Amino acid sequence: MREFGFEMVLCGVLEGSDPPSIVSRQLGASTRGRRVVDILTVTPGPAFDARTTITAESIPEAAITADVGVGRFRYWKDCFDCHPDRARRATERAIEIGFFERERRNGRTCVRQTARYPDWFRTLRAIENKPDLDRPGELARQLRTDVSLAVCDEVILATQSHVTGAHLNRIPAEVGVWQFDPDTGERDVIRAPERLPTDAGVEPLDRHPTRTDIAVVSGDELNRLRRQLAERAYGKGWRVPFPSCPHVENRTVPPASTETTSTDGVPYCTQQQRIVRPSDACNSSVSADSDVDIAAIRDRHSPWVRSPTGTATTQSSLARFGTN
Repeated sequence: MREFGFEMVLCGVLEGSDPPSIVSRQLGASTRGRRVVDILTVTPGPAFDARTTITAESIPEAAITADVGVGRFRYWKDCFDCHPDRARRATERAIEIGFFERERRNGRTCVRQTARYPDWFRTLRAIENKPDLDRPGELARQLRTDVSLAVCDEVILATQSHVTGAHLNRIPAEVGVWQFDPDTGERDVIRAPERLPTDAGVEPLDRHPTRTDIAVVSGDELNRLRRQLAERAYGKGWRVPFPSCPHVENRTVPPASTETTSTDGVPYCTQQQRIVRPSDACNSSVSADSDVDIAAIRDRHSPWVRSPTGTATTQSSLARFGTN
């Protein structure tokens, strides 16, 4: 199975596991570099239900950290310590999704939060997919980056290959290893991951023949990145839109055990006989719009809530009321 299909099936198995978690894929997980996590799982915390009532979308980090609050309306420009364009985008988006509400006062647009932002997640787990360990590529370097930055509590390598001692010796000892069979959904834990300290980190940047440039990442920076990752995962999920192709059907991921449930929402092409991205759908003279509602599927199988009760009394953009 190709890496994309491997990744999609593993996401489905993880979503059906107990306890339930938020599962997402292909998320940027660095402060200054270009590291992208293949799969991220977010374990809900005690305040998770409070998060689900606000919005089904990702809340912008700038809106979360802005000095807005729930107590009173404030002039939106006074609430941000960032570039004005970023502040404007964050405010517009926060109003759109119901995290801010606005009111016109003395000719100026003022905002306040519709609810306090909850401490809603407990742990983050990064999973690097490498079905074929005989073609490792940059695997060791990527995993060393994940361990040294320590933005996630755990880092795991998932592979379909037989794992040898030589394989284990090439990757950091803190990294857990799973042998995963995408055909059956079975997952064997070859090595359990170690819990990483997330109070500070070191991020490798440019590498040179005799040195590697690094950036020391403070605990505050890591906390912001952890929250950004969790928010992106909550809003995005892991499924992809179904191609408008008559050969693509909705496939179900098999449960890994009797303690897990099966999930669906995986696009399988009967012509190519594999799981496909929308861009990989085969050409066809027959047009057929997909009727697969991936948001409804996600709502049914995961703790994410598609249509929350909401906490805003009004939802209007800044553009409607001016931006003074």
